[in-house]
Amino acid sequence: MNLILKNIKQLIGITENSDVIKKGTAQGEVTTLDNAYLIIRDNIIESFGPMSECPEVSMDSHDCSNRLLLPMYVDSHSHLVFAESRSGEMKMRLHGKTYQEIAETGGGILNSAAKLHAMSEQQLYDDAQVRLEQVIKQGTGAIEMKSGYGLSIEDEMKMLRVIRVLKSLSPIPIKSTFLGAHALPLEFKDNKDAYMYLVCNEMLPRIAGEGLADYIDIFCETGYFDLNDLKQIIEAGDKHGLKAKVHVNQFSTFGAVKLACEMGALSVDHLEVMNDEDYTALQNSNTIATGLPLCSLFLDIPYTPGRQLIDKNIPLAIASDFNPGSAPSSNLNLAFGLACSQMKLTPEEAFNALTYNAAFAMEVQDEVGSIQVGKKANLILTKPANGLEDIPYWFGDNMIESVIV
Repeated sequence: MNLILKNIKQLIGITENSDVIKKGTAQGEVTTLDNAYLIIRDNIIESFGPMSECPEVSMDSHDCSNRLLLPMYVDSHSHLVFAESRSGEMKMRLHGKTYQEIAETGGGILNSAAKLHAMSEQQLYDDAQVRLEQVIKQGTGAIEMKSGYGLSIEDEMKMLRVIRVLKSLSPIPIKSTFLGAHALPLEFKDNKDAYMYLVCNEMLPRIAGEGLADYIDIFCETGYFDLNDLKQIIEAGDKHGLKAKVHVNQFSTFGAVKLACEMGALSVDHLEVMNDEDYTALQNSNTIATGLPLCSLFLDIPYTPGRQLIDKNIPLAIASDFNPGSAPSSNLNLAFGLACSQMKLTPEEAFNALTYNAAFAMEVQDEVGSIQVGKKANLILTKPANGLEDIPYWFGDNMIESVIV
């Protein structure tokens, strides 16, 4: 694509480099340029500047009067590949069942695993491709996708092969994460050690050997996997060159954040329940805190304490957690609004959490996440707007006029 965008009301999220993640007061700093132009050549941002310095170039142009131009969102935590919805479980919750109670009766992750086992790889891909197209239309310009609804060697690999095909065909960067330790299959419900052996010593070597995963993950939570399991998973990932991005502190806190930070996890995701030890561990590490407000909205559980994390100088990213059970939405525009209204972030802090910092949480900061010469021209053009605050303000509407990928 070769294109010049002219008369941009405000160009948002400009950087000269992407060497350091934003935290503390820096998380609220966003560089902008009013009445700007931007040139895209061969799908890359070639240059930008004030309209008074706009060069004469021979290429298609687009008038962006009264509109904002910003980098597309980066979704560093999703479960986009899955078999079917679990809308029936929402009815159970509305009748008083908790997430844990639904799981104990065969719902939850095991329900998704059973449906995925029965689905062909082609159908799984076809459905995921439709979701990916929708994600892009909603403004997501890079995304991480997890396995975890297979819970067997063949089905976990089936999910990761689908992600590999999506990677090869997608116009946006995709990273894949192996989440074999998502829940215990029924046949291992009384023998967790045997399942952990399967994950670490049989699944992982084959998956890593075929280059199917960029990261490794585990659902470290009461009733699922504990600290010993977390340690095993991170060590096994290290052995095969896979960094850890882990689910922790969704419903309880028992030291998982501290252990993950000490072991060098790239990110700790969820964090709806936090204590002083968790904050201290993050302050003394290079691990990124990732909040998932769409999950909190859907399950009616506490929101990640974003205000406290930023005030404690901890870098914060925000992602969708898109999945059929606890966050059936990929809409990061809504997440933007929730980050401001419920997590108490400023629009600038939330914007950086959804773009610049989120790119670090899936290690694509050199490709996307800001307006920077040399980065991919994955951009959002808004409808007529006053400023960045219009996106969280109109939280029930879509402020995106078009995306450029």
